[in-house]
Amino acid sequence: MEKSNQYNVSEFLLFGLSEKPEQQPLLFGIFLGMYLVTMLGSLLIILAINFDSHLHTPMYFFLANLSFADTCFASTTVPKMLVNMQTQSQTISYGECLTQMHFFMMFGALDDFLLGVMAYDRYVAICKPLHYSTLMSPLVCILLLAACWILTNLAALLHTLLMARLSFCAGNTIHHFFCDVAPLLQLSCSDTSTNRIALFTVGSIILTGPLSLILLSYVRIISTTLRVPSVSGRQKVFSTCGSHLTVVFLFYGAAIGVYLCPPSSQLEGKDKVAAVFYTVVTPMLNPFIYSLRNKNMKTALRRLFDLTALFSQRL
Repeated sequence: MEKSNQYNVSEFLLFGLSEKPEQQPLLFGIFLGMYLVTMLGSLLIILAINFDSHLHTPMYFFLANLSFADTCFASTTVPKMLVNMQTQSQTISYGECLTQMHFFMMFGALDDFLLGVMAYDRYVAICKPLHYSTLMSPLVCILLLAACWILTNLAALLHTLLMARLSFCAGNTIHHFFCDVAPLLQLSCSDTSTNRIALFTVGSIILTGPLSLILLSYVRIISTTLRVPSVSGRQKVFSTCGSHLTVVFLFYGAAIGVYLCPPSSQLEGKDKVAAVFYTVVTPMLNPFIYSLRNKNMKTALRRLFDLTALFSQRL
């Protein structure tokens, strides 16, 4: 393996979603529209939370950060895919590929961790309301957010460093629409056993850890809620948590299908569809789910639109 560096490639070719040129304009329009909706929806949520003092609570603090993570997550893959479709070029440089992989892993894991923290926040608010201000103080929220950023950066950095040590001599065509760990490993002529162990181990921890926290939190929430004598009280709790659970099911369903399925089927067409759902569709749907199912968010958005209209009139 000492001479394997002579086989290193300088660029890769992204196979994309379809090799048929006649389908590229339609795919370009669809994904450009989805990307713009994601950006606009997430930006509106961030602005509504920042400008509405009623939403300056831990729940909406983490929601604003989730929206920011969604914009970054979608931006790691979609713009490059759109450029390749428009220019009819499939190339991506070696450095750009590793960079894309790093930030994709980081922001994907950040989404994952934030969903877990949001579930914990709902658990404390519903099951330990008297201790909520202490357990979810501003300092605790900042520390939780910092922990999410640090852990996800470390996980992404581990995969990037392990990938950077590999040599590639099995062709340079990535049978995917972005640089992900699994398709890159298939092109390497180095020993990838360490990478595959790290991918499965870290992936399992990142996915099942927060998911376990979410499930445990909601088991406690449901058991506590069922003891509430008021029917309206129970409905209010379930309405508050419903949007979060919807996002959890969408996110984890697609992510587990992509990363914890058997290696032999990683790059089949169905996994590209799952990857599209996980990387593009879910970030686009999140703003709608949180705004349409959340009364406070709808009120804040109306205030934001009213403020924007007033400002436009004064101009």
